[in-house]
Amino acid sequence: MDTLVIGCGNLLRGDDGVGPILIRRMWEIGLPAGVRVADGGTAGMDVAFKMRGADRVIIVDAAWTGAAPGTLFQVPGEELENLPPLGANLHAFRWDHALAFGRWLLKDEYPHDITVYLIEGECFEHGAPLSTAVAATMESLAQQLASGAALALGAS
Repeated sequence: MDTLVIGCGNLLRGDDGVGPILIRRMWEIGLPAGVRVADGGTAGMDVAFKMRGADRVIIVDAAWTGAAPGTLFQVPGEELENLPPLGANLHAFRWDHALAFGRWLLKDEYPHDITVYLIEGECFEHGAPLSTAVAATMESLAQQLASGAALALGAS
């Protein structure tokens, strides 16, 4: 099974960079067979095109919900792919919009299994490093994904 892990976020804004940092960490650890990774950065439109043809997609990003920093949320993709239309502001196009857009655009090439992991952030200031709690959760998730454990958990 072809699995694509996409890390989203802004590397310049502290905990918001957790997705791309996780992708770099997975490269360091080593990828299991059948797994590829992509840095989705802040370009939501690119996420839709990167998903094309993958059997399974896992998206990792930061969240800001008020939960304890480092809290890990797992959300099935189908809960996020029916967002209302974005309108004309493509600057606000995020990965969650990419799920809705991708379902429409990719048709039969849209992944059948999408899981989103959100890590509650603490600090989103420009130039800040990952906070301790977010870094610990990111490391744990990266290890699980690289070992294949979270891939089995993410299966629908």
